[in-house]
Amino acid sequence: MDYIRPTEVARSFLDAAETKSQLPVGQLLMRGALSGALLGFATTVAFTATSQGLPPIVGAMLFPVGFAMIIVLGLELVTGSFAMLPAAFLARKVGLAKMVTNLAWVFVGNLLGSLLYAWMYAEVQTQFHRVPVAGAGALIVAAAQAKTLGYQKLGMTGMELSVVKAMLCNWMVCMGVVMGLTSRSTLGKIAACWLPIFTFFSLGFEHSVVNMFVIPAGMWMGAPLSARAWWLWNQIPVTLGNFVGGVLFVGLPMLLMSNVKSTKSAEVELVHPVGAMAHPRSDAVEA
Repeated sequence: MDYIRPTEVARSFLDAAETKSQLPVGQLLMRGALSGALLGFATTVAFTATSQGLPPIVGAMLFPVGFAMIIVLGLELVTGSFAMLPAAFLARKVGLAKMVTNLAWVFVGNLLGSLLYAWMYAEVQTQFHRVPVAGAGALIVAAAQAKTLGYQKLGMTGMELSVVKAMLCNWMVCMGVVMGLTSRSTLGKIAACWLPIFTFFSLGFEHSVVNMFVIPAGMWMGAPLSARAWWLWNQIPVTLGNFVGGVLFVGLPMLLMSNVKSTKSAEVELVHPVGAMAHPRSDAVEA
């Protein structure tokens, strides 16, 4: 059967974290760089749809293509690891040094991939700075300013706002990782992870890896920003918020679920409420 039961998903979640912790640095950098670039591609697809006059919700529906590719290919995204690695550490499956090493190198890989695609995209949009930016590029320039100068204008309130929006974002992003574990088929994984990723993007929350693309790309296309403004008013607080949200809202629940001693019949009851099983077939429990 394609569907995987919740407690099995929770245990797979921890097992996957243990496997990630054993990857060499070269793999973490390569997989992280690919993930950063893929999210950059997905972000520009979303902005392109909006620049063509389509409602922003259409762009949000398209954005999960990047995340789906990351899930299917087993790449490394630091925001998903923010939930997985700390949960595995608390479960004593991963040591502190391995957890920190993994998160640090994946973060660097995500940043490198995002910067590479951001630079290439900016060069294409401006034809190597020979034409003014327009269309999707102009929207990215505006977004880069909103994600930095917009928070700066609010002072400490802006800092707090970016952290909370990042926590909410990674609640959904890490749920995307979990949902990808609920199916054994490629199409099942894509459909399942699509739901929470569409949700976070449509609500305009803050994702640190997406911002690794949006803000530098905006800067290279003319946004009047400094590297200090990028890191102080967005990248650092958003990364912190992503970490807290991932651990608190997904990592800890998955850890608790992995320790549940449930029977097959009990889990079937969770998936199929009593009212829907008034006349169960003889093979219902086995399914």
